[in-house]
Amino acid sequence: MLRDDALARFQDAAILWSVGSGTAVEVIEAACDCLVAGVDSPTLRILAGISPARGSESDELRRWLEDALAELALTYYREGSRQGEDEALRIMARRLLAQVITPRDLTSWAYRFITWDGTPMAAELINLEITYDIFYADYEEHDYTSTAADDLDAAVIAEAHRLVCNTSAANG
Repeated sequence: MLRDDALARFQDAAILWSVGSGTAVEVIEAACDCLVAGVDSPTLRILAGISPARGSESDELRRWLEDALAELALTYYREGSRQGEDEALRIMARRLLAQVITPRDLTSWAYRFITWDGTPMAAELINLEITYDIFYADYEEHDYTSTAADDLDAAVIAEAHRLVCNTSAANG
């Protein structure tokens, strides 16, 4: 199971990096974790050996990542691809459902990393982020009911479920 966890973490790190949310260092660390877990391939070794010194690590990652993922039968998503954005949304939605992040974290993430120009799958989360902004601006100087905030959180959680569970979400 440790092997599968390491592979999943590597795949997720690569996807999040492809949308600008993750760092090259996180991908390199996930590659190292794969080696520690007994996952091995020639290009994975090269990738794990990239120096995490700031500046050139993304260039090196671009050079080796696609081949390393292919050797492990994982999926490569080119930077900024619509498919990568779709998968990144699902990763972040799963994190919300696992209670690793908050509903507001998810909407803020979608607004920041996917934007209106990105995948249509993010549209509802981006709308909900704007709703959060309006809600908190309206109530900044006033008391608000916790049920209103809870309702907004519930809408985000419902959208996360749709993204993760609904096959139509996978198709746009």
